[in-house]
Amino acid sequence: MNNLLGRVGLAALALGFATEAMAEEWNVSLWGKRRAFTEHVEKLAELVSDKTNGEFTLNISYGGLSKNTENLDGISIGAFEMAQFCAGYHRDKNPSITVLELPFLGVDSLEQEREISMAVYDHPAVQADLARWNATLVMPSPLPQYNVVGVGVAPESLADFEGFAVRATGGIGVAMAAIGAVPTSMSATEVRQALDSGVVKGVSFAPHAHMSFGTIETGEWWTTNLNPGTVNCPVVVNTDALNGLSDAHREALLGSVDEALDYYIDYYNSNTMERWGPALDERGIERVTFPESELAAFKEAAAGPAAQAWIEENSARGLPAQELYDLVTGMIGQ
Repeated sequence: MNNLLGRVGLAALALGFATEAMAEEWNVSLWGKRRAFTEHVEKLAELVSDKTNGEFTLNISYGGLSKNTENLDGISIGAFEMAQFCAGYHRDKNPSITVLELPFLGVDSLEQEREISMAVYDHPAVQADLARWNATLVMPSPLPQYNVVGVGVAPESLADFEGFAVRATGGIGVAMAAIGAVPTSMSATEVRQALDSGVVKGVSFAPHAHMSFGTIETGEWWTTNLNPGTVNCPVVVNTDALNGLSDAHREALLGSVDEALDYYIDYYNSNTMERWGPALDERGIERVTFPESELAAFKEAAAGPAAQAWIEENSARGLPAQELYDLVTGMIGQ
């Protein structure tokens, strides 16, 4: 009897260890608060948990693990397993994906932004670029064209942006500089204070961020059609952590990406964009619309020179820059 009880006890103990061994918890570093920009990560966590009966969970933190500008560094050392960041925060660390932030590319929908981003992420040179940080690209965070919420006298023409201090990262900053503005790169969590204190007079954001980070609480006008471009903000995972997953857990994660992105795009289009117009109206924010002739001149001044400079700079780094640029523009032209 004692032998039988001993065997039963050992079996139960072994089962407990096995169950514990099967459980997997990843830490995910985001920032700000839950908003449209993070809904695909939230959905991914839900799908992964459902598919694994709770054995694999994504523990999402909004700012508790790292600064947003340091998320790629955190991934590289394994401080957490998954993170979101924006390419423009540190262009030198991820030069290959900054092709997606060039001004006036002409992307006209979140669906197209998703398709082009995933194609770029699949390119061997891009994968090698991010591998330097032990990072594997999983999915983009497709965003619409950026526009400016500003304070003070509303611009009547693009010439009024001369000397205008604006928060604008990546290619958007390059574009704004082409019309005489003074772009400043800062993380999203810093912009409200910068706008309130007068460090900047305007902020370039997608609609969800203008609402989430409070620029419309201070802003007095909004450009409806400047549309200089957007930013590219991928979700990445630590490569060692990904490789360490069981086949079932890896499939639960990677096999849920498409559904998570479908959910994200539907949420952004139906929720955020429907709220944007009423949010402006409630606050009496003036809409500023520029004539097409001025916008055409803006594009001509910014797009070609920025693209050529990007190709030259990144070819010198050893990247197939022309090939990456042609991949992006070729897909847009289809």
